[in-house]
Amino acid sequence: MVKPVIAPKDHEPDAADADALDDTIEPGKRLIRLPADKGLSLGDRIANQITRLTWRTPLHAFRLKGRFPLKLLGVPEDPVSGDTRAGTAIRAGHFLHRGLKLPLHELDFATLDVVPTFADYLHSFAWLRDLAATGTRSDGVPIAETMVRQWLGVHGEAVSEPAWQADNTGWRILFWAAHAPLILSSSDLIYRSAVLNHLARAARHLDRVADKTRPGIGQMVAWVGIVAASLLMPGGEPRQVFGEAGLRKVLETSFYADGGNISRSPQAQLDAIMALSMLAKIYEMRRMEVPPFVQEVLARAVPALLGLTHSDGGMGSWQGSGATSASDIQAIVRASGVRTRPLKQARDWGYQRLVANKVVLLADAAPPPIARVTEAGCASTLAFELSDGDERIVVNCGGAALTGATIPADLARGLRTTAAHSTLILADSNSTAILANGSLGKGVTEVELDRRETPQGSRLEMSHDGYSRRHGLIHRRLLILSPNGRELRGEDMLLPAPRTRRKGDKGFALRFHLGPNLSASLTADSLGALLRIAGGPLWQFRTSEGALEIEESLWVDGEGRPHPGEQLVVTGTAPAGGASIGWIFKHIG
Repeated sequence: MVKPVIAPKDHEPDAADADALDDTIEPGKRLIRLPADKGLSLGDRIANQITRLTWRTPLHAFRLKGRFPLKLLGVPEDPVSGDTRAGTAIRAGHFLHRGLKLPLHELDFATLDVVPTFADYLHSFAWLRDLAATGTRSDGVPIAETMVRQWLGVHGEAVSEPAWQADNTGWRILFWAAHAPLILSSSDLIYRSAVLNHLARAARHLDRVADKTRPGIGQMVAWVGIVAASLLMPGGEPRQVFGEAGLRKVLETSFYADGGNISRSPQAQLDAIMALSMLAKIYEMRRMEVPPFVQEVLARAVPALLGLTHSDGGMGSWQGSGATSASDIQAIVRASGVRTRPLKQARDWGYQRLVANKVVLLADAAPPPIARVTEAGCASTLAFELSDGDERIVVNCGGAALTGATIPADLARGLRTTAAHSTLILADSNSTAILANGSLGKGVTEVELDRRETPQGSRLEMSHDGYSRRHGLIHRRLLILSPNGRELRGEDMLLPAPRTRRKGDKGFALRFHLGPNLSASLTADSLGALLRIAGGPLWQFRTSEGALEIEESLWVDGEGRPHPGEQLVVTGTAPAGGASIGWIFKHIG
């Protein structure tokens, strides 16, 4: 995880107060990735493999037996509306997920062959929310019951992944409860008993595997499922005590003090807020108070999430997430019941937010997440995004975790690289290695950060050591956003790393991926470019050094659809003594 090392102070304000504070941050603050960075330990991997193998044994099946409930104690409200487009597609006869279609009549849960994210969508039954968002209940019931019958016929008794994966099981409990009218309207008592039987078995399964699940939001959802089951079924008081204790513990390890999650993923942040909000509705259904520790996490997680939104309310593209739409974010924030403003500086989560009028700048000022808490971690340290009102000026490509019809695995891997982000790339290498197995390797371990307000505007200075061992250079980036937001001045410096040998000239590329609505044209001296937006603002870019070119790029929206775009690329060579490249984005009309 990321550990802040700062000078002692008499009082360190907590995250709830952060939005009301001045933007000044402690000079010289360092964010350090601790050396738990090689993924799960050998012992953890062996333990997890043994746990999964035991799922197939009579012992695990015996443990899942118990007193089956005869009813649900109530039907909680789903606080988030579904996707009407996906729901209409289901009623028309096919599942639709991130550009992939699967006809209902071709669905066979025994031989399901779809990308993992689509499989999770099906096994978690998140599609029930989409189905419920369109038409009448009577129209949706036959479809929902048919799918549940098919799923139970294959996976109701046989425990295997991904159907019984801990997070999918937790989500399934939440979605089956919230949309029980769609799946429990049948007069077939055997079918109804099978549904309720599975809820009980799923809860007992989570009782035994939740604490062995990979750390992060998936583990949190597993514990949410345990608590939800305890509130939904008779005789759940002992499980409630057990589940709330486990949930409290996992929340403490899954979130930083400023409210950001340890995977540093905005999409994971959205999922966490949604799961906790759905759990809160179950407490409300039972007329019970939501535990204070759940309320406290929501109170910190929501402003952290909003801290990564642009002027239009949509999400920035960080750590595999796409540019989630403003409406989707607002729906989940409303579901949380938390009313707050965006967090401007997430000290531990590592994201910085500068605002001037309608202009918003977001920057990644921390090492990547540790390998064992993410499958789509990105080498994006010191990258930034810039928006002006409803328009994105500078972006990251994003979407590495949104695999689907238009983002195959090879492209997703490319979207994780440093080159897919708006920052400097040295010697055509990632600032943090992305290994052949997909995990993050060596690279950035320490980020220095200095943020303050000056008469010239908001000043953000950051540096990372990702290239120091391999290439003997430190990357330092200075960003200054003018008070009126009409000018962003920057300087990227390559400085000799202490205690390393000089390693000769190194080529660099400074990349600025442009928003999907921008078109760029070079100036006559090839040191600048005009950035045009149809019906929108006109911006200009200038660089002090290097050769400027315009190259193709792409930008992934919140649905996992790539959009063609352009990028400004400044190239040059840095000698062993280092280099400095100054540049400016300026609003000119």
